[in-house]
Amino acid sequence: MPRRRPGALRAARPSSAPRWGLPPARIHGLSSRTTLAVARVEGLPTDYYVYSGATDQALRRYRQFLRPAGRRPRYPQDAECSCRGCSFDDVRHARDVLDEVLTRLPPRPRAELSRVVSDLDAVYLRRTLPDPFAAERQWQADLWWRRRLAGGREDPLPDPRKPAPRRRRR
Repeated sequence: MPRRRPGALRAARPSSAPRWGLPPARIHGLSSRTTLAVARVEGLPTDYYVYSGATDQALRRYRQFLRPAGRRPRYPQDAECSCRGCSFDDVRHARDVLDEVLTRLPPRPRAELSRVVSDLDAVYLRRTLPDPFAAERQWQADLWWRRRLAGGREDPLPDPRKPAPRRRRR
């Protein structure tokens, strides 16, 4: 009886490694190599809030919160629901997700993503006010972005994907 080659044996065996499938959609501001590394981290079932596309959604939310120009302070709002999608209403949760992804990335993609996040952090630090009572109010007061004043409602921003409503002429 002929002997089967080791490669044929490995090919016949189902792989236990995760299958990545199609290349992920590119994250704005990151290279394709870093986007792929982020997609690999998001594909691992380790955290409920880190799922496929969560990093892109967190970066978009963080940028959206900091987008209005001006010198007026910004106040993050609390999320009304703690599910995966609604929790991004709180910009601090978006920063939590970015921090979690940063801890799991390999060194080079981590450096690229941390450069983008640190630029946003500088603006966040400049546009928000410190909370002197954060230790009593926040459940994660050791994180610096949680030690900023929050509350109230954020200014509603128009969705860039939707056209602006047309005004009637009189």
